[in-house]
Amino acid sequence: MTLKDATAIVGIGRTPFAKHLAEDERTLACRAVLAALDDAGIAPDEVDALASYTMEETDEVELAKAVGLGDLTFFSKVGYGGGGSCATVAHLAAAIASGQATVGVAWRSRKRGSGPRPWTNTTVQLPTPAQWTRPFGLLRPADEIAMLTRRYMHEYGATRDHLFNVALACRNRANQNPAAIMYDRPLTREMYMTSRWISEPLCLFDNCLETDGALACVLVGRERARDCPNTPVYVHSAAQGLPAQHHGMVNYWNDDPLTGPAWTAARHLWKNADFTPQDVDVAQIYDAFTALVPLSLEGYGFCERGEGGSFTEGGALEIGGRLPINTGGGGLSEAYVHGFNLIDEGVRQLRGTSTAQVPDATTCLVTAGEGVPTSALLLTNRS
Repeated sequence: MTLKDATAIVGIGRTPFAKHLAEDERTLACRAVLAALDDAGIAPDEVDALASYTMEETDEVELAKAVGLGDLTFFSKVGYGGGGSCATVAHLAAAIASGQATVGVAWRSRKRGSGPRPWTNTTVQLPTPAQWTRPFGLLRPADEIAMLTRRYMHEYGATRDHLFNVALACRNRANQNPAAIMYDRPLTREMYMTSRWISEPLCLFDNCLETDGALACVLVGRERARDCPNTPVYVHSAAQGLPAQHHGMVNYWNDDPLTGPAWTAARHLWKNADFTPQDVDVAQIYDAFTALVPLSLEGYGFCERGEGGSFTEGGALEIGGRLPINTGGGGLSEAYVHGFNLIDEGVRQLRGTSTAQVPDATTCLVTAGEGVPTSALLLTNRS
């Protein structure tokens, strides 16, 4: 059995993105799933597989009853927040390819924009290993990634201009996308360099948005995909990555904290693919923080170790550059829904319907959260 091109994403759906949406997370989840099924031309009662995140508030029972799904023969959840996005699709692809299911739906619903702020209590005792760090002030993901960023800047000479290149590419694409929260808000270098610190060396524009919204996608087998109304986007390769002795976002117990889960996922991803990083036309790279993009560029093989910062120079991440990224605006400028909008945008690119379309795109890499146990997809529209 192989996953290579055995399944395809045939439907995508989303709610609006906003700082505050009135509907609850379950309602948003149902709306996104129904929109994705409508896009695929598939009735709810044909769905027999579900995959979501462990952090998803809407469970399988609630969704199945509310939307009117049929008998479910496969359902799974993936941990580690943003690291799980691509794995939800991978789990469905495996289930369908192995005959456990025929129609799968993955989704993420989130009300982080208007919801509670979980990183405000610096004295809370959290489970090991965080109990050794967070009670002493290293609390937020931004603080952890800031330490990793400082190490990267120190070792390889990466600069704030390199981080700005990432933020600017995402904002430029959001300015082409009417659905993006930052659609009408251009970013300049002066704005970036004079913005307030969130956790030095990460400023305001190095951090993702806080967003309400939901997204979903529908997977079916290769044969059925040909009869669906939209261009099938095949799951060519999929991988998850949890390195040996991994600790967390700063990876203290690893001899080399700058080779994170992306490196582990990438080895498996490319091993099972018919193309290489040089064949990727467009990438949707997880961007909860700008610094994760250079690290991921290295981990997934687009440049050598220590060259992720310099890779961003000269408009490399823009349309027409070496590797256009996050063409809907990404987590930095479209919406932050634990990375699921990157899957949605990857499908749009390969359908040819993106608001910032890469001409003749046939291959797309989508990655999940670097720093935490992660996952990745290689998508293609080649039949």
